[in-house]
Amino acid sequence: MKVIDLTHTIHENMPVYPGTEPPKFLPANSYEKDGFKETLLTMFTHTGTHMDPPAHLFAGRTTLDRFPPEQFIGKALVIDCVGLAEGEDITMDHVRRYGEKAAQADFLLFRLGWDKKWGTDAYFGNYPCIDSEVLAYIKAGNYKGIGFDVIGLDPIADVNLTRHRELFRDTEIVNIENLKNLDQCGDGLFWFSCFPLKLESCDGSPVRAVAWFE
Repeated sequence: MKVIDLTHTIHENMPVYPGTEPPKFLPANSYEKDGFKETLLTMFTHTGTHMDPPAHLFAGRTTLDRFPPEQFIGKALVIDCVGLAEGEDITMDHVRRYGEKAAQADFLLFRLGWDKKWGTDAYFGNYPCIDSEVLAYIKAGNYKGIGFDVIGLDPIADVNLTRHRELFRDTEIVNIENLKNLDQCGDGLFWFSCFPLKLESCDGSPVRAVAWFE
């Protein structure tokens, strides 16, 4: 079995969404004093490679702990969009080139190649985003989730989170941000999992996203 890690490592100096504090790792117990090591971790629920549920935008909607575990595992397909310039839209032309595979997937993962910018100011630039037709296609499908190797479903400049709101308004789906290594997943269907922490009433959680091939 071949396994590919699609997850950025969480550390104190990692990129975070503008205005968000980076995580903190504080020593709680030590080998020398206590005979074991334990760390107090403080971070926002949308840190690193993470997942949004509908409750991220709408009160009373589904939180991550209320989804069944099968929501976070299934067949995925990478939609290659690396040829787009900054600010260009991801359109249905990118999805249609995969034919029936796009409809057969549980997760559509959009590759912009921006994981290569991780750790630089360019990562917070004007990355391409899905247009309204792609968003409508996703909502009409039976997808468990979508994902991106950029920091947001919406452009950073969109403080209203327009695409988030449209996606989650009536759809039971999850959105994964800050993926990496999608270039290693090929152009066919593969197994994918993205399990979040099971936190009560959770509006988001870091995930360990992986692809595997049998």
